[in-house]
Amino acid sequence: MTTTQRSGTDLGEPMPADEFRETTNAIVANIEQVIEGKTATVQLALAVLLAEGHLLIEDVPGVGKTKLAKALARSIDCSVRRIQFTPDLLPSDVTGVSVYNQETREFEFKPGAVFANLVVGDEINRASPKTQSALLECMEEHQVTVDGETYILQTPFMVIATQNPIEMEGTYPLPEAQRDRFTARIAMGYPDERAELAMLDGHQSHDPLEDLVAVTDGTAVRRCIATVRNVHVAAAVKQYAVDLVTATREAPELRLGASPRSTLQLIRTSKAVAALDGRDYVVPDDLQKLAVPVMAHRIIPTADAQLARRTTDAILAELVHRLPVPHDRRSPYDTRPPAPPSSFYDRQK
Repeated sequence: MTTTQRSGTDLGEPMPADEFRETTNAIVANIEQVIEGKTATVQLALAVLLAEGHLLIEDVPGVGKTKLAKALARSIDCSVRRIQFTPDLLPSDVTGVSVYNQETREFEFKPGAVFANLVVGDEINRASPKTQSALLECMEEHQVTVDGETYILQTPFMVIATQNPIEMEGTYPLPEAQRDRFTARIAMGYPDERAELAMLDGHQSHDPLEDLVAVTDGTAVRRCIATVRNVHVAAAVKQYAVDLVTATREAPELRLGASPRSTLQLIRTSKAVAALDGRDYVVPDDLQKLAVPVMAHRIIPTADAQLARRTTDAILAELVHRLPVPHDRRSPYDTRPPAPPSSFYDRQK
C-alpha cells in the first residue's frame, strides 16, 4: 500500500485574540445574512469546524438545514463539494474511482466528492448503508483508500451532513459507527415570528445565499484551529468530562453509553466554544452546554425507555443536572489532579 504525502496539515501560527474574534464574528455575521434568528446554532456549527469535527443537522424538511451548510461553506474561501445522497448513489461517487487510461495504459485515480475542505452531504440518510459507510474512513482518519492506495485529505476537512428524521418516508437510519463519527448533532427548529417575518421580506423575490461571499480563507481557518488547540483544559474539567461520559454508560435507561471518542470530541468542542467566548480555558459550563449536541446521537436507550417515550436528549439533560459540578476554586491552569471521584450513581446516594 502506498500513501500520498499529507498536504495542508501545517496550521500555522495561532491567531491573536483580537484577530480570532474578528474572524469568527465575521463568519457568524455572514451566515446570519441567510439564517435568521439562529445565532446559537450558527456558533455551534462554527465551533465544530474549529474543533476539527463533523456536523450532523437533523430536522424536518424546509427549516434551513441545507442553507446553513451552504452558508458556512460559502463563508470560507476554500474548496467545497456537495453530495446529494440518493438511493442509487454509489460509494465510488463519494470516494473516487480508478479509471483505465488507454493512452498511458495505466489506471488513473479520479477523486470523488470528498476531496474538498468542506463536504456538504444533503439528506445523508436517503442513501443506502453501503454508500453511507464510504464516509467512515475519511471522517475519522482524514484519508481515503481506493484500490490499495491511500490519499490524504487536506486540512481543514469537515463533513456537514443534513438528514430528515427517520420517521420520514424513504430514509435509512444511520448506523451507530456513522453517527459516532459526527462530532455534534443539531436541530434547526422553527424560526420565531420575527425571524419568519424577516424571511418573508428578504427571501421572497431573491435568495440571499446567491449574494454571499467568502469573508475568510482556509489559511485563516487553520490558524483559528491552531488557536483552539491551545485553549487550556484543567485537570478537574477533564475529570468532569470523563464523569459525564461514564454516567451514560452506567445509566439504567441506556442500552449503549457514549464512546471514548465522544469524550475527545466533547473536550475539543468545548475548547472551540471557550475560544469563541473569548476565553483561553474551558469551564464546566461549556461541557454542560455541549453534552446534548455532542453525545445524544451516540447513545441508545433501552426498550423500556423507548416505550416510556424518553428521548436521549431528555436522559442526557437529566444526567447533566444530577452530576455534581467540580467546585475546584484553584486557577484553571493548575495542573494538580483533582481528588479521585467515586461512581456517579454512588454519589447520588
